[in-house]
Amino acid sequence: MIEFRDLMALAVNRKGGVKQVEAQLPAVKTPAQLRKPDDAFYFSALTRRIFRAGLTHALVDAKWPVFEEVFFGFDPEKLVLMPDTMLEERMQDTRLIRHWGKMKAIRHNARLVLDLRQEYGSVGDWLADWPADDTVGMWQLLKKRGKQLGGNSGAAFLRMVGRDTWYPTGDVVAALKGHNIIDKAPASQRDQRAAQAAFNQWQAESGRPQAHISKILAFTVG
Repeated sequence: MIEFRDLMALAVNRKGGVKQVEAQLPAVKTPAQLRKPDDAFYFSALTRRIFRAGLTHALVDAKWPVFEEVFFGFDPEKLVLMPDTMLEERMQDTRLIRHWGKMKAIRHNARLVLDLRQEYGSVGDWLADWPADDTVGMWQLLKKRGKQLGGNSGAAFLRMVGRDTWYPTGDVVAALKGHNIIDKAPASQRDQRAAQAAFNQWQAESGRPQAHISKILAFTVG
């Protein structure tokens, strides 16, 4: 398999220099930084990611203060108890994005947040303590136990809140295929694990976060 130093050389060559590459790498938080926000913060971010899917981010972000207001600041203990009648009322609020499936997911995902709190101490503790070499395990947990969290939503949520994750963009997938690590987009657990193993090796070689490696890999083709 290609070594990380060779990936970096390709990226630097395409982008015109090391500074140009480094300037575009995503921010990654430390475990201590991940532990600081409360569960409501993470629940809000998770829900905002769900509503962003298929829409422009700016549109969703502009409406988010109203979501915070009408959904009790995303307190999971309150939202897990929402009856259907309350959700139906929110569907009539023209200030919101009225998508019934995504609205219902709020209640379901409130239970996920509370379960993570019980199992790990808090969502922040879960993010901080999950093994760095099993990023796709976090995606799979969110997909299996949450609602509206399939596809790239798990990776997108982790990237939003600063948790280190690689991200299967079109350029990343093209590069992984080009190096014969996978032969199609990593939708299956098998392909995700194959890609994860490659990222683990590159991380061991470079000492860099997987989010940085992912971006550098993308730069080698795009």
